[in-house]
Amino acid sequence: MLMKGLLADAGHYRAKNVGIFDKEEVKHIAPKSSRVPELMNALFAWIKKEKELHPLALSAVVHYEIEFIHPFEDGNGRMGRFWQGLILKEYNALFKYVPVESLIERNQKKYYAALETSDNEGDATVFIEFSLKMIKASLTEMSADIIGITHTLEDRLTEAGRHFKNKAFSRKDYMQFHKNISSATASRDLKEGVRRSQLKKIGQKNQTRYKYVG
Repeated sequence: MLMKGLLADAGHYRAKNVGIFDKEEVKHIAPKSSRVPELMNALFAWIKKEKELHPLALSAVVHYEIEFIHPFEDGNGRMGRFWQGLILKEYNALFKYVPVESLIERNQKKYYAALETSDNEGDATVFIEFSLKMIKASLTEMSADIIGITHTLEDRLTEAGRHFKNKAFSRKDYMQFHKNISSATASRDLKEGVRRSQLKKIGQKNQTRYKYVG
């Protein structure tokens, strides 16, 4: 499905033997095409049975094995990243929002180097280590974004507190003070301020006003 409309034989395993070359240098010779169905069936059977390997490592192993088998004529990298992402999301829904795939794409040289080293050594350890570093970096990147958002909200509430002091104000007043925020952001800020007991909500609907506590 991922390659539908992009390749003439999308949805089918490759029917010919393939290799990966850099100019005239052989980087990888994939298993014979006749073995692809057998190897892919074995891989997915192993995924279903494997209970001891941590999902973070499992996702990297599956990614590596798909690259090693090279089941399709094209799009194997995309397929490997897809399955890694799927396993991560099954492990924890947080990974729906973690940009692991985009970070791997931004580090393509290291990605291909890790694949090549693991291929040469006949051991996926180097690629697993690379993947875990990318996952950690992605989580760190997302955490930084969240912290940035939180600090921005706190800054807005603090600055508005200095401005309004003990005076009651409306959402419109808050937006006039913070001119670059949307009405949805203003509503979230004020709701969060009430939840944190920084603000007291007075009145209902169009008559709603807010006042800083203390």
